[in-house]
Amino acid sequence: MTEMIAVITITLLAVISPGPDFAMVTRNSLMLSRRAGVLTALGIGLGVLFHVTYTLVGVGLLIQQSLWMFNALKWVGAFYLVYLGVKMLRAKSGGALAENAVAPLSDGAALRTGFLANVLNPKTTVFIVSLFVQVIGPETPLAVQIGYGIFISVAHMAWFGLVALSFSAGAVRDQLLAVRHWIDRFFGVMLVGLGVLLAQAR
Repeated sequence: MTEMIAVITITLLAVISPGPDFAMVTRNSLMLSRRAGVLTALGIGLGVLFHVTYTLVGVGLLIQQSLWMFNALKWVGAFYLVYLGVKMLRAKSGGALAENAVAPLSDGAALRTGFLANVLNPKTTVFIVSLFVQVIGPETPLAVQIGYGIFISVAHMAWFGLVALSFSAGAVRDQLLAVRHWIDRFFGVMLVGLGVLLAQAR
């Protein structure tokens, strides 16, 4: 019971903390559509399942113990965040009525954006691996560990799905779309900054 409470508490605190996932879901919900935001949230949850899967098969422990492998993941993740940020900074201005102000995303692209933002975030790697290595005991049955992994993924989907629904609500979205150009600039700077901080982190 203590282990379960620890997993739930740590997961909820990690989920609601701001980061690249939050930035991507918020941006896609505001600038594109509710559907794009929800699919981005779904992609994030699938990314978490990816982290859980390799952790359960032992690769997570290898990443934790291999400095070069972790650094490689860190640099790839940092590059991806900077790439996304630069794309947002280069978005055309034109106000709320400019149909080409933000390029539309297909369902697959929105899902992929959320998935890659999460998979390439080494902080998620550290979170998942640390949780399974330091909090969840080796004597915990595999079925229970899988259950924990599903809970962590569903918690991410639920939270970011709620974020997507909130930021795509009509009244909020209509007001913010009037300054969509500056919103893209804001999230662009945020992602570039997160990427730079990630690259510099030790």
